[in-house]
Amino acid sequence: MDWNDQAILLSARPYGETAALALVLTREHGRHAGLLHGGQSARHRALLEPGNLLAAGWRARLADQLGTWSLEMERAYAAPFLDDPLRLACLASACALLDGLLADREPHPGLFDATLALFDALPTEVWAEIYVRWEVGLLEEVGFGLDLARCAVSGRLAADLFAGNDGLSHVSPRTGRAVSASAAEPYRDKLLSLPPFLLGLSDGGPVEVMQGLTLTGHFLERSAFAQRHAEVPAARARFVERYARTHGLAVAGVE
Repeated sequence: MDWNDQAILLSARPYGETAALALVLTREHGRHAGLLHGGQSARHRALLEPGNLLAAGWRARLADQLGTWSLEMERAYAAPFLDDPLRLACLASACALLDGLLADREPHPGLFDATLALFDALPTEVWAEIYVRWEVGLLEEVGFGLDLARCAVSGRLAADLFAGNDGLSHVSPRTGRAVSASAAEPYRDKLLSLPPFLLGLSDGGPVEVMQGLTLTGHFLERSAFAQRHAEVPAARARFVERYARTHGLAVAGVE
């Protein structure tokens, strides 16, 4: 078994005395593990940073074996943000979520491209809004998509509600379906806020980003990771806490 693909480095850890076990997301072969011989050496340290885009070659005698890597750097996405802890935490969060949620060897080419688009957006002013949209897409990819197209109570489409000045404003924490402002009013304290930028109604901003992170975080924890009997990665919590602290906001949740 021998193939080559583009890969995003998700995580790496020592294996044996000198090798490293590297887990990557490839465009055509999905989340894949392999050994990098000499991976603990100083020569490979920069190569094995989460978020790096690599040219990857995988080889094994049989398809179900662990296999070995040959890896070459294509782009070091983390390098420009070594002095920007917040954006670096965002990149680490994305890699940790992919590592924790995706099944081995199942291709997700659309998610691969979306992740590169997120990394490309990190230098821009709207990177945090794009990250929230990326988490919404990740939930969709793993089977827990949010329904933001219509009101769960009335069944009316989002466009019709907006035209009538009763737009979608909240999301049910149980079903992931959106609810209009009037339908949400009696249950407001039990619902998750739906930030307008996810509907294309605003440019976002820190308050709306935190609403979005609370929204996606709820379904990551209660649905996606709960189904796998796992905890949401600590890297995601560190990013959310750092973002909130940077903008003087509280980390909120819904019971």
